Amino acid sequence: MQNLSAQSGSHFFQQRRLETHQPQQADLLYYAAKRVIDVGVTILALLLLWPLLLLIAALIKVESPGPVFFVQQRVGARRRVYNGETVWEIQPFPMVKFRSMAHNADQSLHEEHIKAYVSGLLDDGNDGSAKFKLTDDPRITRVGRFLRKTSLDEAPQMINVLRGEMSLVGPRPVPLYEAALYQPEHYERLMAVPGLTGLWQVEGRGEVTFEEMMRLDIRYVRHRSFLLDFLILVQTIPVVLRGRGAA
Repeated sequence: MQNLSAQSGSHFFQQRRLETHQPQQADLLYYAAKRVIDVGVTILALLLLWPLLLLIAALIKVESPGPVFFVQQRVGARRRVYNGETVWEIQPFPMVKFRSMAHNADQSLHEEHIKAYVSGLLDDGNDGSAKFKLTDDPRITRVGRFLRKTSLDEAPQMINVLRGEMSLVGPRPVPLYEAALYQPEHYERLMAVPGLTGLWQVEGRGEVTFEEMMRLDIRYVRHRSFLLDFLILVQTIPVVLRGRGAA
């Protein structure tokens, strides 16, 4: 059995139990190897990309006042085993991104957008605009718009991967105010270490409804494997290059 437990301060989570989809031994092997791959690939990526990351940091500082990084509390999960039972401890962590907005930009605009997205009140996106993303957001800088279009604003999350707060593949970490809107049937999405990319990114990436996003991420949680992780990583490359669902 798998057990989703709530920690203090996360009052919107309640305890629930779900059957595991892998034998305990296979489960342990998967998570151990996944962590080794996360660390190895991330270190290699940092060694290759550090000149680009320094250039991006310089451009951000030149264009607008404020810090290079934007840090926000996101909902994460840690896998623990107690008395032979797997427990996912839900806890916030500071997710790091390159700052793509004006410093101290009002966050309430995004909070209201997310409330409408979760409630299904946004338009159907027939014009091709991303449903999950705010379009024509006045808070975004010129450099920030390029970073978001290319997903380079997410690159500093490699720090979170090295810390063990994130993985290369998994459901994207959401802000606390979004998770607070979840219904009990949505909590299963949180039973995985958050990822830089995931099934939602390659099959929906901001262009599907909230419930469709949930179905994709829960499908990943139930069927995660080395093969699925590899396929998601490979499919992420053309998705990012096309700028699909980015804003």
